Amino acid sequence: MKKVIFIPIIHSEIDMGSMKTALKKEFIQKYGLKCWEEHIFSIQEMWDGIRKKIFDLKLDYQKIHIYQDGLPVCGKEYQIVEEVASLGSENYKIILDLIKKGAKLEGTEDPELLVKEYNYLKKISEIQDLKEKEEALQSHEKEAQEILSKRDEFIARRILDTLKD
Repeated sequence: MKKVIFIPIIHSEIDMGSMKTALKKEFIQKYGLKCWEEHIFSIQEMWDGIRKKIFDLKLDYQKIHIYQDGLPVCGKEYQIVEEVASLGSENYKIILDLIKKGAKLEGTEDPELLVKEYNYLKKISEIQDLKEKEEALQSHEKEAQEILSKRDEFIARRILDTLKD
């Protein structure tokens, strides 16, 4: 029998890569610096809690397969995890620790769909006027949903194809 432990995540500033400056600026513009600082603190607390819960499970790490949202099937999955963990991502640090204990890292996403979504988000993030940005988001909502749906389908197929009983 296959068993999946789903851990919902909130991406930290580090996980946002090249878009982090624009997204941080937009967040602060919309909600204020104090709210941003509280947001960062909350994310760190969440990751501390997730780390504790995962390692309290006493899992058989040799049987664990890790599927990370946003991690492409590309042959360089481990290098990506190492690099993002070295930048300070708590999410990727946990993944690296699980791998070191014997868990197997799986490429999870279709690289083409990730690039398509990235380009879409980058285009939206470059719009400076908040009203204009909202209009662009609304007008591209169907496209965004289609990309997300295709990503979800690809991830589900990857899990079915690579996770054995």
